[in-house]
Amino acid sequence: MTTTTQDADALRVLHALEDGRSSVRLRAALAVGTAPDPRFVDKLVDRCAIEPEFFVRDTLTWALTRHPVSMTLPGLIREVRSERPQARSQALHTLSKIGDRRAWPAITRTLLSDTDDEVARSAWRAAVVLVPEGEEPALATVLATQLGRGERETQLSLSRALVALGDVIVPALRAATTAPDPDVRTHALATEQLLRDPDAGFEFAIEEAKRVVALGGSGQGGR
Repeated sequence: MTTTTQDADALRVLHALEDGRSSVRLRAALAVGTAPDPRFVDKLVDRCAIEPEFFVRDTLTWALTRHPVSMTLPGLIREVRSERPQARSQALHTLSKIGDRRAWPAITRTLLSDTDDEVARSAWRAAVVLVPEGEEPALATVLATQLGRGERETQLSLSRALVALGDVIVPALRAATTAPDPDVRTHALATEQLLRDPDAGFEFAIEEAKRVVALGGSGQGGR
């Protein structure tokens, strides 16, 4: 294949990533991931910020993971500082899939407490994957500041992130069980229950925690 033909094919794929039909964009993202090309990296990163369809976004992330980290990391780290929530969220999601700990400094406390729930959830997941050995307790302390936040789906995401860190989260959870806010206490107790018994299920853990809080307890009696 000549260089001219290769360039023409690349242009067609790049244009297809902007097609009005999601099926065409999906095929284009699959093509880029199947045959990685450095020329596509910036376009993939840019497209993640604005792509409206979940399955296409996920395929864009997959396509980025197929390229060398040295090419993808700079653009993704730039995107986590974007003013667009979707750009931040998808870049964080992609960093969690790549799993290169050189990205860890980009996971700031600001991102972990982002006002956009989807961004915060992506940051929590990325942080758990990228946290360097020995820094888990400090991360647990920061994540615990988000207990009680948002709707059930957001709370479940935070609990899963905390539980993934293991027993290092216990001191932060214990401190949160004495917080003035009953939602914080409930979420802390439910997360502690999931740590002890992952099979219990989040709904059961939350209901049990609500019962304890309603009775004026912190779940620490007799321990």
